Amino acid sequence: MKYYNIDYKKYYIIKMKIALCFILNENNVLNKEKIWCEWIEPNNDIINVYIFYENITKIKSAWVYERTIPEKYLFPISKYHTVPAYNSLLCYAMTHDKNNIWFCMMSHSSCPLISPSKFRDLFYKNVNKSIFSWNIADWNPITNKRGNLSKISKDLWLKNDPYFVLTKRHAHQIVHFMNTETDMTNLICNGGIANETLFAVILKLYNELGGENIIDKTSCFADWNRKTSATNPHLFINANLDDVNFIKKVIDKNEYAMFLNNVDSTFPDDILEYFIYDYCINILL
Repeated sequence: MKYYNIDYKKYYIIKMKIALCFILNENNVLNKEKIWCEWIEPNNDIINVYIFYENITKIKSAWVYERTIPEKYLFPISKYHTVPAYNSLLCYAMTHDKNNIWFCMMSHSSCPLISPSKFRDLFYKNVNKSIFSWNIADWNPITNKRGNLSKISKDLWLKNDPYFVLTKRHAHQIVHFMNTETDMTNLICNGGIANETLFAVILKLYNELGGENIIDKTSCFADWNRKTSATNPHLFINANLDDVNFIKKVIDKNEYAMFLNNVDSTFPDDILEYFIYDYCINILL
C-alpha cells in the first residue's frame, strides 16, 4: 500500500495507531516530558501513550499520571529485571486500542530524535515491519550468567537492543510466549538483563528473525563507546561536543533512527529541539 500526502483522518475509517510504551524507573519521572508533549501533539491522532511505573503516589506530573497503565498490570521490576514491564505494556496496549499496530518500547530517559512528520512517514512506510536489531550474543554464556544462555540451545545465544519497535504480530508472539512458555521465560529472566536477549530468542523460535517483516536496525540509540559502567551506556547530560557529534552521526547514518536513550533531565532542551525540528530539514536542503 502506498501513502500519499493526504488527510489520513478522512480516508482511513480504521486508523492505524502507534503505542509509545515507557518504562519509568524508581523516580517515576519521564526525563524529557516537555519535549515529548510537544513532539506527540502533531501526531496525537495516531499516537497512544502507555506508561509503566513503580509507585503511582510518587508521580507528580498530571500528563504522566493520565497515561499510566492500570494497577492490575503492574509487577515488581528492578534495574536488571524489567521484562515484566514489557509484558504488561504490550498486553495492555494491545487490548486498550485494537488499532495499535506499532509498539515502540522505551525507557524513562528516551527522547525523540526526528521530527513528528518524519516519524509519521516512517510509520506509514514500515507499518507491517518491526524495527528490531539483533545479533549473536557478544558475551561468553559459559562464564557470564547474563540471560542464562548456557542453559538453552546454542543457536539461541542471541542478543537484542533493549528498546525497539514491534508490529502487532510480533508483539502478540512475544506476549503469547512469555505467558505460556513460563519455564523458559523465567530461566532466561533469572540470568538478569533478560530484556537484551529474551525477545530475540522468542522471535528466533517463531522463525521471524531474518525474515522480511523484521528490519534489523536500531531505532533507539545509546552511546556504548562512552559507558558509565559495564552495563550502562553514556548519560547525555551537558551537550558537549562529543554528545552533539554522536547525535549528528546517528541521524546522518541511520535511516531508522527515531529515539535517543539515556538522556538526563538536565540535557539542554534547545539542543534536542534543534535536532528534532531543524537539523533534519537543513541537511535535506
